[in-house]
Amino acid sequence: MNQVTVYSTNTCPYCTMMKNFLKEQGVPFTEVNVQQDRQAAQRLVETTGQMGVPQTEINGQWILGYDPDAVMELLK
Repeated sequence: MNQVTVYSTNTCPYCTMMKNFLKEQGVPFTEVNVQQDRQAAQRLVETTGQMGVPQTEINGQWILGYDPDAVMELLK
């Protein structure tokens, strides 16, 4: 079973695209809204060094931005 977490904000169109893509692929995921959860936002920056969203963690590997090809590669 893949562990997939999408870090997003309310206003990010690429976050919506990433979540829709995962839904279309039938991939269950957890969403963490870093706009509402400041501690999660801080942890994200500490972990990846990146402020931008979406950031998607798949089995411990990180994808920055909307990159469906990278997602499919990590889900294999």
